[in-house]
Amino acid sequence: MSRQGVLTVISGFAGAGKGTIVKSLLNKYPSDYYLSISATTRPPREGEQDGREYFFHTKEEFEELIQKNGLIEWAEYVGNYYGTPRGYVEEQLSAGHNIILEIERQGAFRVRELFPDAMLLFVTPPSIEILRERLTGRGSESADIVEKRMQKAAEESTFMKEYNYIIVNDDLDRAVEEVHSLIQNRKNGAALTLVREHKQQAEFAEQIQRELL
Repeated sequence: MSRQGVLTVISGFAGAGKGTIVKSLLNKYPSDYYLSISATTRPPREGEQDGREYFFHTKEEFEELIQKNGLIEWAEYVGNYYGTPRGYVEEQLSAGHNIILEIERQGAFRVRELFPDAMLLFVTPPSIEILRERLTGRGSESADIVEKRMQKAAEESTFMKEYNYIIVNDDLDRAVEEVHSLIQNRKNGAALTLVREHKQQAEFAEQIQRELL
């Protein structure tokens, strides 16, 4: 039998590079990790297949999933529902597959309630100056939007110490390897601890929070 897979939640500030880390991890270790397939009520686009890009549901079916606690987390966006199917995740974990969820804080803590063994990682740049540089460097967002994202980061920073580990994304390859090592160690039975129990990471979280606030 396969060893139980590890459910890993990756959150972080906008512009911290969490999506790039996840994509790089999947590209480098394609047989080790699975992204959870989301459920949605939006109609399939050309070329999309049910169970591949998304699990497509009617609004009534989705709301029934909500009522029956069939979703780990869910949200409504631009008139459509999106969520993470609980049954699919449990099935993949039982098969020994490591599942990665890239979601925000509220969803992350909801996952922890349903799956106490889940590992929560928070991605941050090494400094707030670099975070602002990355946001402005996109060139696709106005100064007002950048400021709103910085304010959002200030709110999110107050919860950093509730995650198990902080991933400082100052070098992409190193960050990817750090995430990979944490997940593999966890699968091999390493115990989980919270950031607030690691003095160095806790101090870094407090520094980032002070700078943002």
